[in-house]
Amino acid sequence: MLVATAIAIAKMDRLFAVVMLSGVFSLLAALLFVNMDAVDVAFTEAAVGAGISTVLMLGTIALTSRVEKPSTQSPLIPLAACIVTGAALIYGTLDMPNFGDPNAPVHTHVGPEYLENSQHEIGVPNVVTAILASYRGYDTLGETAVVFTAGIGVLLLISGLRRRRDPDEEEDT
Repeated sequence: MLVATAIAIAKMDRLFAVVMLSGVFSLLAALLFVNMDAVDVAFTEAAVGAGISTVLMLGTIALTSRVEKPSTQSPLIPLAACIVTGAALIYGTLDMPNFGDPNAPVHTHVGPEYLENSQHEIGVPNVVTAILASYRGYDTLGETAVVFTAGIGVLLLISGLRRRRDPDEEEDT
């Protein structure tokens, strides 16, 4: 569904539909992250990708055109850049272990280290809390700051987009 949504986004010329499909793409990516047990990343993707980005793009459409103008340049250079980038990303994943592989380095080195030593090093009985609050404290703080900023941005944009009406205007209608 992610690939189908991406192709639909690339083929559309109505910018409102592109913005809505971009939000759908972000929500589908968030579902993928939930499926991979990365709920914190999924929450951030949903808040930033589907939330603040969609609001910002809708605000941009309100200030610009609603239809994409036809390009006068050849699409071959951007297409080549996308193909090279995609090939590099795929090449970079070839030596990765399979998803869920019990012999992956994360399961044989880091995981057991956290399970064995977190109680003694941190003093927190819950290993997940110890990892999120101490070992990955800066990462968790960064994710929280991003989600908080996205929420504040959405609230500011929504409150600023309401049109202020003059009392004289209301009498005329």
